[in-house]
Amino acid sequence: MTLPASAAAPGATADARPAPPAAAQGRRGRRTIAAVFLAPTVIGLGVFLLIPILASIALSFFRWDVLTAPQFVGLANFADIVADPTVGRAFLNTIVFVAVAVVLQLAIALGLALLVQTRMPDWLRTVFRSVFFFPLILSAASISLVMSYLFNEEFGTVNAVLGSIGLPSVPWLTSGPGAAVVTLLVYLWQNFGFSFLLFLGGLAGIPKEVTEATSIDGASAWNRFRLVTLPLLSPTMLVASVMAMIAALQIFDQPYVLTRGGPGDSTRTAVMVIYESAFQQLQFGRASAIGIVLTLLIVAVTAVQFRLSRRYVHYQ
Repeated sequence: MTLPASAAAPGATADARPAPPAAAQGRRGRRTIAAVFLAPTVIGLGVFLLIPILASIALSFFRWDVLTAPQFVGLANFADIVADPTVGRAFLNTIVFVAVAVVLQLAIALGLALLVQTRMPDWLRTVFRSVFFFPLILSAASISLVMSYLFNEEFGTVNAVLGSIGLPSVPWLTSGPGAAVVTLLVYLWQNFGFSFLLFLGGLAGIPKEVTEATSIDGASAWNRFRLVTLPLLSPTMLVASVMAMIAALQIFDQPYVLTRGGPGDSTRTAVMVIYESAFQQLQFGRASAIGIVLTLLIVAVTAVQFRLSRRYVHYQ
């Protein structure tokens, strides 16, 4: 007697049966649709991100000026940038700028977020959000161009205001300290809005019951901020600091438009040296080598931030 198919394999389950042809075709169809939707993103990342990265790494071992054939030089480009004082000064300027700009950006953004988060009409809170975020959507080059006129030593509005109250004119863009201060102010004014919105979102996620309980217990405003708000806001602080650090390490528009890196090399940054090496001196191999060093610096700084975050980031 022939047993039915279901009894022929006692240990088999319904899941072990071969899928019906219709179900298999449905899965293939869903995979095809997913591949079609993912293809533009994958192709775009490959063409505009992966291929340029690999080409830049390869080009860093060559000397190439576009006009002649590439010449393999090994590590000569890296040795050249190590010995070049201009590159060293540019990286030093960038590191100092990052150290000052990131701290000020986070402090200003957090302070304004705490201020806006206090009790105020919703319409006024919306106005502040829009006003603080608005500079971020503007072109950095256009903002820097306007600021270069405002801080001009001879006919700038800032010196005109100083003169009206009896103060002397300040060489904002023609002295090293003045140019550095103006570059920092313009950068902060345009970029703190992003961190401000991040902190607003983080503060909105803090349970009101916690802050109300500390108020009932008699904790002062400073203790509430130090012992409650900051620990609960630490994940947002990590994200804001990482993104602010990466953006500041790549600063280019503001110093290039305001000072062209001067006076001297006082405001020249790492990205400016990459631009000058590639498009002014036609040393694309050298520019690629500087870009790789900057990328490794960004990766190292980010890794250190995530490593240190294990100590001060507290997740609910």
